[in-house]
Order: sequence, then C-alpha cells, then structure tokens
Amino acid sequence: MKNFALIGASGYIAPRHLKAIKETGHNLVVAMDINDSVGIMDSHFPEAEFFTEFEDFTAYVEDLAMKGCKLDYISICSPNYLHAPHMKYALKNGIDVICEKPLVLHSEDMDTLKDYENKYGASVNSILQLRLHPSIIELKEKVAAAPADKVFDVDLTYMTSRGKWYMKSWKGFDHKSGGVATNIGVHFYDMLHFVFGALKSNEVHYRDEKTASGYLEYERARVKWFLSIDASNLPENAVAGEKLTYRSITIGEDELEFSGGFTDLHTQSYQNILAGKGFGIDENRVAIETVEKIREMPIVQAGEKAHPLLSKVL
Repeated sequence: MKNFALIGASGYIAPRHLKAIKETGHNLVVAMDINDSVGIMDSHFPEAEFFTEFEDFTAYVEDLAMKGCKLDYISICSPNYLHAPHMKYALKNGIDVICEKPLVLHSEDMDTLKDYENKYGASVNSILQLRLHPSIIELKEKVAAAPADKVFDVDLTYMTSRGKWYMKSWKGFDHKSGGVATNIGVHFYDMLHFVFGALKSNEVHYRDEKTASGYLEYERARVKWFLSIDASNLPENAVAGEKLTYRSITIGEDELEFSGGFTDLHTQSYQNILAGKGFGIDENRVAIETVEKIREMPIVQAGEKAHPLLSKVL
C-alpha cells in the first residue's frame, strides 16, 4: 500500500483523485487546501490529516519522514500557477508526483523539473486521460492505418458555460490559469498531438478572457478550433437542449463521440502510473508549448482557416 498526500483537496478535480487513490487500494495520509470545504474527504479517507497552511502541511510531511513514514506520492490539484512550485517541493523531498493538467504554464518550467528529477531521483507523472479514452485510441489507430499522405480536416469545438464567479476566481487571471485555451483546452491539444503527430503551425484568430479560436496544423491534420466559457456562444441545438457544455470534434464528415467516459479515466491513469507506465514531463511538452504560444502570439486574420463559429465573436 502506497502513502499519498493531496494538495488542492477542495478543488473541482480533487474528488477524482480521491476516488482513484481509494480504488487502487492505497492510502491518503494527509491533504492540504487553503479552503476548508473538504467534506468530500469523509467519503474516502476520513482519517487523513488536513491542513489549510502549506507550511503546516510541509512540516507534517517532513516529520512523517523523520519517523520513517515517507510519502510515496503527492497528488497535485492546486491552481495551475502553483503546480510548478508544488512539484518542486515534492521532488526535492524525493517524493513522486501525480499532477493535474496543465502540468505547468511555461515551457521553461519543464526543463527545470527535469533537472529536479535528475538531482533528487523522484519523478513527475501527469494526468492525460484522453490518451486512455477508447474513442481516442480508436481514432489514433484509424489515422495510423490511413495512407501516409492523408491529412485529415478537423473541427474542434468545446464550450462549457461558466458563471460570473469564474472571472473573479484564479481561473479568470491569465497569469494564474493560463487563460481559457490553457485552462479548458490543454488536454485537447495534447490529444491532437497524440493522434495526428508533430505540430507544424499555430495561428490564433481570436482571443479574449472568455473565448479563443485558431488553427493548428499537424503532420496528419488541419485543425480549426474554438473554445469558450461564454454561454452566448453555445450553438442553438445545445441551448435548446438546456446543456451547459457542448463538445464536438469532427474529422472530415465524421463526428467523434467521446462524451461517455470522459470524466472516468483517473483511476486508470493512477493504475498506469503505479505500474510505471505513466505520462511524464516529455509527453506534456508539445501541448504546453502550444498553449503558451496561443496565449502570447499576435492575432492574425483567419481567412479560409476560420472555425465555423468564429463569426459569432467577430
């Protein structure tokens, strides 16, 4: 049985990590969050220690190690901008990491983390659950089986409506979340690289605090993408169905269906990590570099590369 800690226990994604630790038969020793609304822990690990101050958390972890109870993993579900420092703390103490996406906000942080891995002998593992989704694996196999010169035309649309709270939380500040393309889109960009190969070009056609759109070209795909947290951009068929989330990926004339199982792959991710088959820093590099450029590069005219919904915001 492995001993875990969890940073970010009150966050949206934390219950999936608690469930994964429990379902893989391991133990949560201690958790930390600056917010104390963590009653979800009672459903999984009611005996776990809990702190609201990072200094108290780190002192407890170090005291445990002095008593011969060294942690095996620290799972990190904290706000995006804190991922890098929290991973550095774990690695510096020889503790392996399981970190939510985006792994980091800046590509240079990946090089620093590699140095920490080498110096302290611990490793970074990331949650890239779309790589485990049966529909995505099937698509990857389909692309691999297609003629080598076949380049697919892809439209990626993801909208998930958020209320006024979103822009007032850390998620509404680019320097903390990385902006909308990073915060809600990084796993899609990873999936596109995973399926369609190396990234060749990257354009941004629109970007504000709630919406971004652009064009990506991979070895095997031309991708028009549109991401938004603004409910006014939802397609009519989504509004009519009173859905707050609209997710669509079309490859040519075919719609990729992957709604089912989209949120249920954390346990499988943990199983792979515990078996030594997790996704490390290098697997994250292309997606992190992609969103970093989307956040920083100048806006260009879309022309024929425009996503069908771009006209809604221009």
